[in-house]
Amino acid sequence: MVEKVFTLEHISLVDFLGAENKNLNAMAAAFPDAKLISRGSQLKVIAKAIDIERFTELLTVLLEHYARYGRLTEEYVKYYTKENPIDTNDASGSDVILFGHRGNVIKAKSVNQSKLVKTIQENDLSFVVGPAGTGKTYISVALAVRALKHKEIKKIIITRPAVEAGENLGFLPGDLKEKIDPYLRPIYDALDDMLPPEKLKYYYENRIIEIAPLVYMRGRTLHSAFILLDEAQNTTPMQMKMFLTRMGNNSKMIVTGDRSQVDLPKSQKSGLADAVDTLKKIKGIGFIELNKSDVMRHKLVAKIINAYEKKALSNDAS
Repeated sequence: MVEKVFTLEHISLVDFLGAENKNLNAMAAAFPDAKLISRGSQLKVIAKAIDIERFTELLTVLLEHYARYGRLTEEYVKYYTKENPIDTNDASGSDVILFGHRGNVIKAKSVNQSKLVKTIQENDLSFVVGPAGTGKTYISVALAVRALKHKEIKKIIITRPAVEAGENLGFLPGDLKEKIDPYLRPIYDALDDMLPPEKLKYYYENRIIEIAPLVYMRGRTLHSAFILLDEAQNTTPMQMKMFLTRMGNNSKMIVTGDRSQVDLPKSQKSGLADAVDTLKKIKGIGFIELNKSDVMRHKLVAKIINAYEKKALSNDAS
């Protein structure tokens, strides 16, 4: 057996080793024949020479992660103690999409969400339909951020139609973008999870990430961009056609929406439903449907969705 002492300076050991040493225990679990002892700023490892070498590699990766994100999680440690560790710069070979700037792991959490990731990767245009809470927008934004980080695209454009729950936006102060920005809050929140504030500010100021109402897309051709249309159920067929024809070279488009939350006048057909029906036979366009089993919010959310679905079926039957 060999003994090696690592001195961990200029970091918070509570954060690095985890509450109640959860991170340390996850490291130890990967080396059952080794003994790990934490004292003060030192971490002592007693193990076979080969395990010392492997542990040194693991510790180096974890320290790099901590320096980069300022936080380490037990889940992250477990990923790196697997037989095939995940590269933070390329998570394409796993369900991990990317690591948020707080050290959080962003990944597909259901079978359909994994299918969603694959569908978007394999198609330049994808339609993602499902109820609230299924992660359709969050995962789409994460894939866009990953593509930007990997320099696969030059910018991210995220847009929504200016129709929300039948409310009149006219009484709100400011121009159209200022009026609709509160409705885009879920997008901003998702980006806040994924990118550090200073980097996000730089992207906004330099229009590398652009969040705008759908009407601002008219007349543009978007090259080398990852373009997301959210809440697409509230587009008209003409608006949808306008959006889809903005696609330029080396661009990827995602259209997300929830058929059960259409806020258009009853006489107006939803552009999302029309597009899915019109384009469903075209090769190269991906379609993925999420359902209540993919809801990742509070456990009651899936039950609430189920109750409303039953009520709608009952009303249709009567």
